[in-house]
Amino acid sequence: MMLFGALLSVLLTSLHSVRAQYPAPGACSGDCFTHDPAVVKRADGKYFRFSTLDLIGIWTADNLAGPWTRSGSVIQGASIINIPGNDVLWAPDVVYMRGMYYCFYSVSVSSSQTSAIGYAVSTTMESGSWSDQGAVVTSTSSSPYNAIDSNVVNGTAEDEFYIQWGSYWNNIYQARVAIDGEYVFRSGNEHQIAYEPSGNHQEEGAFIWKRDTTWYLFLSKGICCTYDPATDPIDQVYHIAVCKSDSPAGPFVDKDGVACTDGGGTTVLASQGNTYAPGGQGVFTDDAYGDVLYYHYLDLTVGVDYNDSKFGWNVITWVDGWPTVS
Repeated sequence: MMLFGALLSVLLTSLHSVRAQYPAPGACSGDCFTHDPAVVKRADGKYFRFSTLDLIGIWTADNLAGPWTRSGSVIQGASIINIPGNDVLWAPDVVYMRGMYYCFYSVSVSSSQTSAIGYAVSTTMESGSWSDQGAVVTSTSSSPYNAIDSNVVNGTAEDEFYIQWGSYWNNIYQARVAIDGEYVFRSGNEHQIAYEPSGNHQEEGAFIWKRDTTWYLFLSKGICCTYDPATDPIDQVYHIAVCKSDSPAGPFVDKDGVACTDGGGTTVLASQGNTYAPGGQGVFTDDAYGDVLYYHYLDLTVGVDYNDSKFGWNVITWVDGWPTVS
């Protein structure tokens, strides 16, 4: 019994250590609901947070920790993309390029491959200032991917841009895009950059971030978005993982050298304490905090329903060329 007790003590200490490596989310006050957030800080210091639902809801604050205030939506009425789900909209990605903000969004309904990635443009990000431009990527039941969860990144040259997208099915794809003022066009080189071969391929939410000469592919892996903490295997619920490459087009590998196209991904943030199922992530550089990882998560003291999703963020610390959160 004494030996068993000692072994149990070591095991619990080990588990506590694993959980303790992930910090609690940064503070958030005001209206903190979000799902698949996008965060941008405007040149005047005003923060904008965009979220799934309500035609891409917009929240603003003077500090990343809030208080956050709802200020409207990107799209008014419905997207001009005429497929089911065009009056809800998912998974925004907002990027600033050449003096203009581009908000990429997803149109779909749950479990459907009849999907599209559209975009709107604005010079201010304020509600009412966005002009809907229609679709960039589409998918049907015959596509290898699902055209949702997009992200756009600048490549190695001023006019080199890539869009990545995908959820479940064959997971994450990428293609070149050309950007000309208000217009974004796909321009070829479509290829898969990440794939989870096991189970029902639970991987989505690709976000590529460039640091120095390295591109980091952040992913949301695991069960989403209906949960039962009493029965869900904790290591299989939503969590944030990363691979990296010396090219924006890959190939991407994780810290152990496993290819992202073969299930690779080094965990950056996972469930711990009352923080449950973090995901839907992105990264931005804040002059107040440095590089910041932002995401949505659930607080077990509140609930695990979709509408309980909260805005989370942590400062990134780079260790030996890999991101950790603090």
